[in-house]
Amino acid sequence: MALKRILVTGGAGFIGSALVRYLVTETQDSVVVVDKLTYAGNLASLAPVAASDRFAFEQVDICDRPALDQVFATYQPDMVMHLAAESHVDRSIDGPAAFIETNIVGTYQMLEAARHYWNALDDEKKAAFRFHHISTDEVFGDLHGTDDLFTETTPYAPSSPYSASKASSDHLVRAWMRTYGLPTIITNSSNNYGPYHFPEKLIPLMILNALSAKPLPVYGNGAQIRDWLFVEDHARALYRVVTAGEVGETYNIGGHNERKNLDVVHTLCDLLEELAPQKPAGVTHYRDLITYVTDRPGHDMRYAIDASKMAQELDWKPQETFETGMRKTVLWYLNNEAWWRSVQDGSYTGERLGLDA
Repeated sequence: MALKRILVTGGAGFIGSALVRYLVTETQDSVVVVDKLTYAGNLASLAPVAASDRFAFEQVDICDRPALDQVFATYQPDMVMHLAAESHVDRSIDGPAAFIETNIVGTYQMLEAARHYWNALDDEKKAAFRFHHISTDEVFGDLHGTDDLFTETTPYAPSSPYSASKASSDHLVRAWMRTYGLPTIITNSSNNYGPYHFPEKLIPLMILNALSAKPLPVYGNGAQIRDWLFVEDHARALYRVVTAGEVGETYNIGGHNERKNLDVVHTLCDLLEELAPQKPAGVTHYRDLITYVTDRPGHDMRYAIDASKMAQELDWKPQETFETGMRKTVLWYLNNEAWWRSVQDGSYTGERLGLDA
């Protein structure tokens, strides 16, 4: 297979940086990262591969069409992997405007920049080009009260401003293929976790709060169920899709690891008991720090993905179990204090957001 140049939007974010690290270390392809570097973008997450001659970085807002056109003209990518998005549900409740702008308008600008570029390619490159849109299982809504799993044909029923904005972007991507012929693929994944995860998300928040003897805030009674996917497994899946997936198809990527939020927090506390036994002053057991807080508005109770299409058609399955992935994650945070300390420099102070709507 010929070597490719892959344009990755949002490549300094959590999933994006995991994908970029995978592409540079595990393939021979070259990578161009486009990232606005908002609060969730962190160049330190790309430091392990930044010196590679197959890595390039451009600080660009995906809503800036002239800047996008310049990136396409300069780097001539063979495919686009579009991850740039506002991604935190709580923030979308407090301030939905940024989610509408980035996730909907930004995706529109990406599609148009890609279409303009793609239309000018020769027939061979045109046929090989891919626009891979990376989305979320939250577009499908809530499975509460059923034993069902999200499949690729589950109707959309988003609950939050975040998931509604992602659902909108998915619809735009499909429309650009149907209307203009742009060769697109969509993936919807379950909750990711792992190294380099921004600290306001559940798992890193609990780890870092516990290490600082801060309360571990659990929404409601902690009975919300999520399917957890180790981010490096997701990166492998994304590359598999963009290189071997069928144009026009949607693929659900899940970890087959359904857990209640409270059980996730208990798992983290127990791992910390083992791996960080020297507790902060005043802490006898990490579980004692668990605090129940008011649930956020519109909180979906259960997500779960059926990833059998990925297994059957693209021969992908997650390598990490929940137990092995969580252990790797806790160890990473214990061993990379410099990374998360630099993130906690005042832009984010460890609160749960989205409670004031």
